[in-house]
Amino acid sequence: MHGSHNHAPGQAHSHRRDTNERRMGLAALITGLFMFVEVAGGILSGSLALLADAGHMLTDLGSLTLAWFGFRLARRPADWKRTYGFDRFQVLVAFANGLALFAIAAWIVLEAVERLNQPQPVAGGIMMVVGAAGLVVNLVAFGLLHGADRENLNVKSAAIHVLGDLLGSVAALAAGAVIFLTGWTPIDPLLSILVAVIVLRSGWKVVEASGHILLEGAPHELDTRNIEPDLVANVPGVTGVHHVHVWSITQERQMVTLHACVEDGLEGDRMVKAIKQRLHARFGLDHATVEIEHGICADAASEKQNA
Repeated sequence: MHGSHNHAPGQAHSHRRDTNERRMGLAALITGLFMFVEVAGGILSGSLALLADAGHMLTDLGSLTLAWFGFRLARRPADWKRTYGFDRFQVLVAFANGLALFAIAAWIVLEAVERLNQPQPVAGGIMMVVGAAGLVVNLVAFGLLHGADRENLNVKSAAIHVLGDLLGSVAALAAGAVIFLTGWTPIDPLLSILVAVIVLRSGWKVVEASGHILLEGAPHELDTRNIEPDLVANVPGVTGVHHVHVWSITQERQMVTLHACVEDGLEGDRMVKAIKQRLHARFGLDHATVEIEHGICADAASEKQNA
């Protein structure tokens, strides 16, 4: 078997990872500090929107810290036990964060329904002040993550957590204004439910994307059925391609393995090079392991022998 085994990330990838790590750490720090302000504001005002947002911020602190740790862990090199290194820990963190968003949304909805059935007094003025401060803090945190690698699932899941907080602050500010001006307290739980639905929808996208990677699914942007006809049509000497497997370690690290049948007399190393060049040019696949075959597939021969 001929193949390339360059598992080390490039310099650009390393720079992105450092930037992601630094921005994630700063976002976690300011989120954790303001969480205590929202808890105090929620207790003083009696606002579910503020308490829900504070609860969300608590999980955000854990999620952002875990995401930061994921980037730190990804620095560790591959070893004989983990030949692909620790990069996929980021995807695992994103999946866990997505599931946490489901739990947060469910808790907010349950609390909101209870508040609608049993209305409680809410201090609109305090809600407005804390909501406005929370909006500023969350805008800063979201800006930090927005400036990171937005295609990275770890960053994306963390950004959705912060976006949920940002929407929670907007809801608290709006609800506080309505209560302050009209005294209509049901607006507090109603806006909380709206935020929960938005968070739930975003969380599902993260769980779906990270779960697909964890299940070794092919990248969504790549149709593996096109690889065989493309190689046969564009690489002279290739007569057939089979056993094609494409998967991702992370969104940035895509892998492919395949068997290629080639005409007799062709040099294996030259064919491997040509196939890899085509995989890179046409499909953007940089890490390929190619097995060259003449005639019957080695796996088919083995199966026939064992039958």
